[in-house]
Amino acid sequence: MPVLKANFGACQGYANCVIAAPDTYDLDDDGVVVLLKDSIPEDDLARVQEAARSCPVSALMIEEA
Repeated sequence: MPVLKANFGACQGYANCVIAAPDTYDLDDDGVVVLLKDSIPEDDLARVQEAARSCPVSALMIEEA
C-alpha cells in the first residue's frame, strides 16, 4: 500500500492539499501540513496523488511501501 510522506519544513500552508483531500491532509495551528493517514488505499490513490501534486512547494510525496 502506498505511504504518504511530507517535508514539513518545506510546507508553506497553501492548503491546496487540504482542499483536494480533506480526509487525508490538514493544517496545524502554525499552517503546517498534518498527515491524517499514513498509508493510502488503492481506491483513494489517484485523488490523494492529485492533492499531493497540487502543492506549490512539492512538500508532499507518495511512496510505494
